[in-house]
Order: sequence, then structure tokens, then C-alpha cells
Amino acid sequence: MPGSVEIECRDRIAILRLTNPPVNGLSFSVRNELKTQFSLVQSSSDVAGIIIAGHGRMFCGGADISEFGQPTPRGTAFLPGVIDNIEASSKPVIAAIHGVAAGGGLEVALGCHERLVLPGTRLGLPEVTLGIVPGAGGTQRLPRLIGVEAALDVIVTGRLLDATEALTLGIVDAIVEGDLVEAAATRIQELVDSKLPLRRASTLDAKLIEAQGQPELFDAYRTKIAKRARGFDAPYACIACVQTALAVPYAEAAQKEREVFSQLVTSDQSRAQRHVFFSEREVAKITDVPKDTPSRPVTAAAVVGCGTMGGGIVMNFANARIPVTVLETSKTNLDRGMDIVRNRYRDAVTKGRLSTSERDERLARISTTLDYEEIAKADFVVEAVFEDLELKKHVFATLDQACKADTVLASNTSTLNIDELAAVTSRPDKVIGTHFFSPANVMKLMENVRGAATSVETIATTMALSKRLRKIGVLVGVCDGFVGNRMLYAYRRQADFLLEEGATPQQIDQVFYDFGFPMGPFQMADLAGLDIGWSVRQQQASARPRHLRYSPLADRICEMGRFGQKTGAGWYQYAPGSRTATPDPIIDALIRDVSEELGIARQPILDPDVIPRCLYPLVNEGAKILDEGIATRASDIDVIWIHGYGFPRFRGGPMFWANTIGLRTVYDMMSRLYDLHGEWFEPSPLLKQLASQNKSFGN
Repeated sequence: MPGSVEIECRDRIAILRLTNPPVNGLSFSVRNELKTQFSLVQSSSDVAGIIIAGHGRMFCGGADISEFGQPTPRGTAFLPGVIDNIEASSKPVIAAIHGVAAGGGLEVALGCHERLVLPGTRLGLPEVTLGIVPGAGGTQRLPRLIGVEAALDVIVTGRLLDATEALTLGIVDAIVEGDLVEAAATRIQELVDSKLPLRRASTLDAKLIEAQGQPELFDAYRTKIAKRARGFDAPYACIACVQTALAVPYAEAAQKEREVFSQLVTSDQSRAQRHVFFSEREVAKITDVPKDTPSRPVTAAAVVGCGTMGGGIVMNFANARIPVTVLETSKTNLDRGMDIVRNRYRDAVTKGRLSTSERDERLARISTTLDYEEIAKADFVVEAVFEDLELKKHVFATLDQACKADTVLASNTSTLNIDELAAVTSRPDKVIGTHFFSPANVMKLMENVRGAATSVETIATTMALSKRLRKIGVLVGVCDGFVGNRMLYAYRRQADFLLEEGATPQQIDQVFYDFGFPMGPFQMADLAGLDIGWSVRQQQASARPRHLRYSPLADRICEMGRFGQKTGAGWYQYAPGSRTATPDPIIDALIRDVSEELGIARQPILDPDVIPRCLYPLVNEGAKILDEGIATRASDIDVIWIHGYGFPRFRGGPMFWANTIGLRTVYDMMSRLYDLHGEWFEPSPLLKQLASQNKSFGN
């Protein structure tokens, strides 16, 4: 079993170093070693004080998450008990923290009598992001140390604080310039010489007593997080654990914390959030692109098109300190696009997310041009013009002539065939899709699309660039809509059919909102703009199977000039300057008329029927995508849907969610729908196979 604790002695001071690379996780073996070695030095008359430190790049990243859900080997040390022993020591114990102290790592440090850190160290309790609460005293010691409200902010957000903020709050006692262990040894000697009483966080009650005079604090905090934490169990469990600290003695409250931890760690939500945690790291592993594949440096970039998407993409490069040139076809379009960019930066300053100097630095990295020759030296060019194949082909042919031979040419297309774009160039190996999501300067996903000829070097360059732009890059293959939009079509199609059969846009949107999406499919469509999808459908019309059911509703709405929020009307109507969606009688009448034209007798649609009808076909399409090799892993699909389409993180993504339901359940429903409604519901061969074998996606 990996991990150990190394001992070093200096002048009657024992140094225990957590050693379990890369993050010194508190695995079963590390906990056992820490318990054993600490007991050894604590009982030794030759030891006057103890330093707990980390080996390598950090102090401790917390629990070994891969061990969650596994049987605990007999005799394994109980982390809360280990920390209690540290805190109860009659000898001074100081945590010498560098790099990161997170989760259980910080809980170990909180059990020490003092905490010293190097500049640049980050500290926090991110357990909430894994669907759990700190389970080794974190919700009890921290509020006693820094106060209830400050502790709630740290625990419920799960964010990592920098050393300066941690010092200001009182989590750490000093920031050390120089030799951290030497500084800790000096402080131990001071404590020994002065015989000062040791400070044990579990015994500090003053700040709890202050909070007892504010009974409204916890309800106010629940209200404060309601929008952000909607659907998640762990944030509210964290609040309840902190609140327990005010109601009962430490030992009883700590026991309650552990019970809550044990309940949550086996829940579907925690399993889902841990699945996402690992999946976000797995996407970088590409079977035929070895880790050591060289990637080209990107020192200058260009973006063709400065519309809503193009402007957001430009900001990504500027934010990542990459000089970027934006090209437009006319000065009017260029000025309009740059005004949008400047306004977005202005808003960021107004909201306190950027300083004026940071804004000015980023804007200074952006240059503009109307001439392709001005982007000839760019290392990476992203085409972001309107979603029209012939237009994009023209742009790529022009870029191929204008740009240097080793420039990577990328398209921001959301649906179109990358191979057809590559075919008009002399460098198909350097052509790739980079599907950003709107708003591009905010959304974390980049769906990177490899063509048939895309080289491994181009893939490696693009994946590395994704990370540099602070995006999660997921590599997929070429098909209509790639992974995200191809699956979107499957569920949106059913949502439209449900309208024809008796539902309303607001009913379906509410069901999806209650499921955990930030908004339903029709509100989302209005936000994104209906005209883009309409253009794609027009281009695909000639190839659409005529024998399959097709809803004309979205086309009819666009024919009325209603393109969503941008025109003040789409599936809903919007007051001038407002983003509030209001049901529109015109749309209700249109839906009834279309139902009548199609000979569909409308009847009430029950809310519980909406999710299976829409999301089971989405999962089924994901299974087809896996079967065809368009996506490498089911978990890649989950990452795409969480970060690109708002699938609730606490459900783990559509494929993980289907696993929790049981693929037999999904398959049986698809089979029934297939019998009722025909070919759109035909179960995929992979779904059928896994269901019959009682397996899950990812097996």
C-alpha cells in the first residue's frame, strides 16, 4: 500500500514528513504510519516538540479519494482519532505547510497547535465539491478558530485560500520567508522555553459564544447560497454540521460530523461528484497521443470573426497572456465586435473581478485588422464566422494561403464536418475543430474535434492550449453535431414532440430546472439564439430522412422573425432590456395549430414523464457515439454535458446518471417508446448489450 511517514530528528525536535506522492494523500497506510510514528515521538523523552510537514511539492492534498467506497482494511487508523491525538499532545506540535493543505490535510494541520506556511501556499476544505463534508473535525475546529461566518464561507464554498487570506482569517499563525522547518523548530523552542499554554482548537469557545447571539445567521446563510447550491446536498449538510458546534459539546458535535460524512460518502450525489472529479482529469489521456507527444508553442494567435462567439474567444487568448489579432470583413463589424469585448471587460471591472490595470493589460494584447496578411505569423488561428459550410470553406482556403506553413487552423464550428474544411487546405494534418461554448469567455468546455487527417502533434497542441486557456478540453471525432450537439438533437427533438402532444414550453423548462439544469431547453435556446440552429437545419434539410417524424415548430418560430432574447421574442417573449422569459400566447396558439395540422390529439403530459422521454434518448445517442468511437469514454461525454450544457454535476453527467438508474431500466423504456413512436427511439446495440449483461457504461 502506498505512502509512509518519514522521521527526522534535529536537536530534540522530531519532524514527521507525509510521503505519498504526488499529493501526499492520506491513504490507509499513511494514516497508520502517522498514528504509529506520532505515538513513538510523543512518548520519547528525547523529543521536546514535533513538526508535521509534507514531502515534495506540498503538505497534503487530503484524503485518497480512490479509497472512498472501498472496504477499510482491519486495524486502519481512524483519521479523526489520529488528529485528536495530535491535538492532545503535551508537547508542542506545529504544522509546517507548503504548497497545498486541503481537505484532510488541513484538518491534520488544524489539529496541530500552530500552523506556519510559506508564501504562495493554498489552504482549504474542498470536500463539498465531492459531495461530502469535512469528516475529521474540520467543521468543528475551524469555526472555533476563525469564527462561524468565516468558517462557513471556507467550508461551504470549498475554495482554496492563499496564504495571506488564511493569515488574516487566523487559520495560520505566520507566513515564513525562508526555511519553513527551521522556523517551526525555532517556534517550538520558544514554546518550550516560555512554557506557554498550547492552543488546542477544539477547546476554543469564544467565537462560538459570539455566534450564539446571532440565531438568524444560519438561515441567512442558507438563503445566501440557495441559487448556487440548488440541488446539492453537501452545502446544506456543511451548514448543519457547523451549526451543531453551537448546540452541543465538541466531542458530540464531532461525532455528528462523522455520521453525516459517512451518510454522504455513500450517496449517489457524492459518487457522482467524485466521478466528475476523476473524469475531468481523465479527458487529457488520449490513447493514440502519448503523453510525451511534442506540442507546438503558441506565442501568437488570431481569431477570424468578432461576433458574439469570436469576441469571447479573443478574450480567452488575451486572458491567457497570448497576443491575439482579430480579423473582420469590415470596419463596422470590427468596431461592433470590439465594443462588445470592451463592454465585457468593463463589466468585469465593475463587478470587482478585474482591476482596471488588468483590464488594460488584456485589451493591450488584442490587435485588430481587416487584412489576412496581418495574421500570417500566428501560431494558432480560430475561425469563428457564421455557421455556414461554404463560408467556412472560403475562410479556410484563404487562411491556408495567408498563414505560415506550420500554423494550426481551427474551426469553432458546432456541427459542421471538419474533414470538409480540411479538404480545401494543403495542410489537413493541421486542421482541427475547437468548439467553444457560449459565452466563450465564461464557459469552461472546449470540444476539440479531430479530423481524419489531424496529426497527433496538432491534437497535443490544441489540448495543451485548452489547458492554457483554462478550459477543459475533450477530444472527439467527426459526426453531425459531434458529441454535445448530436446528443442535444436527440433530446430536443423529443421536447418538441412533447409540445405537439400536449406539453407547454414552460412546463418542460420547469421540469428540467427542477432536475437540476440551470434552465430548460426552450429558455436555453432563446438565450443561445434560434437563428443558428435554423441555419443548420436548412443546410441539412435535403438529407433529412423523410419517413421520420420532424417537428416544424422551431422553424415556424424563426420564420416569424423570432430568434430568442436577441430579438425580444422566441419560444418566450422578453420585455426590452430584460432576460426574463414570459410565456407567449402567440406560441401557445402556434403549438396548437401545428398539433392540429399533424393530426395529433393533444392531451396532458405528466411531469414525471418528461425526463425519461427526453433524457433516455439522449443517453441512447451517447451509447451510439461510444459504439462508433466518436467519444473515447463515457466519462468524456459526462464532462461535455456538465461543462457545456449544464447537466447537473450532482448527477454525474448523463451516462453516469443512466448507470445509477440502471441501463436495463433505460433500455426497457427505450424499447417501449420504440414500439410506440418508431425509429427515433431504436435502442443502440451497446445499450442493449450492456443492459442484457447487467453492466454499466465504463465497464
